[in-house]
Amino acid sequence: MLKYISPDELAAIIKSDKVPGKDYCVIDVRDDDWAGGNIKGAQNAPSSQFYVHVHDLVQKTKNVPMVVFHCALSQVRGPKAARIYAQARDQLEGDGEDIPHQVLILRGGFSDFQAKYKDDPELVENWSKEVWSNPEWL
Repeated sequence: MLKYISPDELAAIIKSDKVPGKDYCVIDVRDDDWAGGNIKGAQNAPSSQFYVHVHDLVQKTKNVPMVVFHCALSQVRGPKAARIYAQARDQLEGDGEDIPHQVLILRGGFSDFQAKYKDDPELVENWSKEVWSNPEWL
């Protein structure tokens, strides 16, 4: 069963002495809606192509103990990608080629995260007022 992480918990991890890409990584599966901002250091792995590229992502992150997934709201795309990734990663671990790990989903997605942290450059980058003040994107 996949677990959720709150925006505050993720912000604390990012601001800690943990190293992105080594101790944790954030995977943003938004597609065209990636425009307008992202969590600092997040990797974009569009949901429309996720299944095709999941094994490459697992190979790149198999030594990372915490992988956090999100989309705009973390209601469909983020949780689905997290499940697909977790299954592939668990298979690798079962084969003895992986380390123990957590696959987490950011509660509320980037929408909630940016609402709280958009003005903190340690947490959010490339934020666009034009995108986030447009009701079509919310």
